[in-house]
Amino acid sequence: MRSAEASGAGANGFGAGMGQASKRHPKSGTRASGALHLHTLLSPITTAVALTSVLAATLFIIYDTARTLDDARHELAIIGNALANEISTLAPEAANALLGKTNERYGAISKASLVSSNTAAPTPLLGQIIPAGDHGALALEAAEGSTISGIAQRGAGALALAGLVTLLTWRRKRSGMPDMVQRHNFQTMAAAIPLGVACWTETGQLIISNEQYRDRLNLAGTTTTYHDAVKKLIQGGYMKLLSEDGNNKILELHREDGSCLLIDQRPLGDGAFMTLVSDVTERKKTDMLLDAIRGEQRLLARRYHEEKLKAEAASKAKTNFLAHLSHDIRTPLNHIIGFAELMRHQTYGPLGDARYNDYVQSIKTSGEHLLASFATILDLAEFENGQKTLRNDPVAVDELIEGQVRRFGAQAKRAGVTFAIGEPCGAVVMGDGLGLQRMVANIVDNSLRFTPSGGRVTLAAFAARDGVVIEVTDTGVGMNEERLASLSQPFALGDATFTREGVGPGLGISISRAIAELSGGHMAIDSSPALGTTVAISLPLDNEATLQAAE
Repeated sequence: MRSAEASGAGANGFGAGMGQASKRHPKSGTRASGALHLHTLLSPITTAVALTSVLAATLFIIYDTARTLDDARHELAIIGNALANEISTLAPEAANALLGKTNERYGAISKASLVSSNTAAPTPLLGQIIPAGDHGALALEAAEGSTISGIAQRGAGALALAGLVTLLTWRRKRSGMPDMVQRHNFQTMAAAIPLGVACWTETGQLIISNEQYRDRLNLAGTTTTYHDAVKKLIQGGYMKLLSEDGNNKILELHREDGSCLLIDQRPLGDGAFMTLVSDVTERKKTDMLLDAIRGEQRLLARRYHEEKLKAEAASKAKTNFLAHLSHDIRTPLNHIIGFAELMRHQTYGPLGDARYNDYVQSIKTSGEHLLASFATILDLAEFENGQKTLRNDPVAVDELIEGQVRRFGAQAKRAGVTFAIGEPCGAVVMGDGLGLQRMVANIVDNSLRFTPSGGRVTLAAFAARDGVVIEVTDTGVGMNEERLASLSQPFALGDATFTREGVGPGLGISISRAIAELSGGHMAIDSSPALGTTVAISLPLDNEATLQAAE
């Protein structure tokens, strides 16, 4: 829609007082009524465009038909040569059997048969005769239905496009209201558009309008003018020009009731024009909501980035602190352990009292235990910070399990715990052999330490198509949900009531989880008090190595 000044709609309607009517010359009254009616319906421009469009559509159909047939024959030739090569080494019966399945292999072939090369058989429109060596010749026929249907569809589309171009260039006489035929065409077009549509003459008189437009303006009849329509739409609101390109204009109308209308104005020729009215109130609200959401997302993203930088800085500081602390403490610890060993052997003379030997042994044992704890803490820091590189070698899972049996068999026997293994799985995973051994050893060691005498620890592996699961199950004391949740944090022990000798700082589970994740796997823990605990570690398979091992 245009305002009264911008659109040229005066008090008497759009285009009034522009002097357009005075420039027209009177028509000759000697023309026959039939010729006058035809001239009213079709202008010379429309006739020329219609003939050009039909001619172009006809040429397109001829070209498309020739090209389609040529492509079909070319495709038949390619398929025929391929079939001829396949049957060249086959017996006639096998060749005929293969040709009988051609339709299943190539959907474009409707019939394939062997014919004598001396027989002068007529070639179908969509057919080819291919030399087949000792078998004579190979006759192929394409499925004509889809080819002809495609030509017909594209031809119909070309003719429809020609008709559409002709309709768009329809020229009307420059005087007065269009005739009944044109008004009917306009009304049919407007009824098919799901927007408010109105067509106006050069002087601003309403030609036609659809139901959506009449509902928007509360029009009871069809005698309104463009100027009145503008006043009804803009009443109590304001209008804003969004874009203008020649005679095309797009405006945004904000009404008093808070609704927002988008007005699209386009010329129809001979001074007439069309207005399309659409309600974009919900879209504007949605855009405002999306803008608010995007603003919140940008704010959250900025905060997340800042917190991430802080967390990374804290993690790096923690790693550096642990590395320096481990180095600074391990150096004097090594001296303490060395001097304790020297005193235990009484290298420079007896200690005097026999109790000093026990004290020196306690110093050495405690120092070694503390040294091992700091080494474990440093390893965990390197795993979490990605500073520890793991090898990527094929590792046989069965050998990994057997190594754990050899390592912990004696310990299980001393604790009175039955240590059993499952059936071999024959799987091969990619990973660091020493790292995987440490990962499983930490889990098995925890299970043995927290399983009372008479209990059972089972180590088994189960291979699937895309991975392997290593499972450690014990009948120990188990854990409740609160204790189980704390295992995801370092320095957490399985159960504080079990403070047996040798229990470390509670990093075994954390280190095993880190190794599993760095190896491309995942670790899950399930436990129930008084029933036991099950730890499952899933790892990806090396499929090629697994197949070779199976063979």
